[in-house]
Amino acid sequence: MVNIILFGPPGSGKGTQSEKLVSKFGLVHLSTGNLLRQEIADKTPLGLEAKNFIDKGQLVPDEVVIGMIDTCLEKHNEAKGFLFDGFPRTVAQAEALDKLLSLRKTAISKVLALDVSEEELVHRLLERGKTSGRTDDTDEGVIRRRFQVYRNETEPVASHYAKAHKLEHIKGEGSVDDIFEALSGRITPFFLAKVED
Repeated sequence: MVNIILFGPPGSGKGTQSEKLVSKFGLVHLSTGNLLRQEIADKTPLGLEAKNFIDKGQLVPDEVVIGMIDTCLEKHNEAKGFLFDGFPRTVAQAEALDKLLSLRKTAISKVLALDVSEEELVHRLLERGKTSGRTDDTDEGVIRRRFQVYRNETEPVASHYAKAHKLEHIKGEGSVDDIFEALSGRITPFFLAKVED
């Protein structure tokens, strides 16, 4: 099983690239935001628990999110692999994910980090805000605070995987196709290795 984490700050192009990678490699796209919405819509016990936190304006606890990921892995246990998008966001989540995957006799294969300058990210998000309907993409002050949270809480996840020699940086500026080619070039060897096994 090939498990890829696509990593990068808000506006780095994770969503755009995830769709293309999932389509090319036949991976299951595991976006925790989508999972949460689906579990809530399906009124599952985990979904109802998550909704309870969201309705109070609180973050959904890691164990609830990990539970949803476990359910997704179970549902797709014949999958070639998973593309994790937007998760893990903290080192604690990364450790919990590693433990969960280990229990399922698999692991993260590679963490691909999209590197984009802060000025380019601000520009992209303000542009996206004109059409996305997302109010958090229309205020530069809010956008820069999101980057601060990302640097403090999420960037350490990269270090966690760097220690395990699984982190690779990809230039996240340039054409969508060029970035896609660079990402694909890092993932393809895992599938070639599978064919040879």
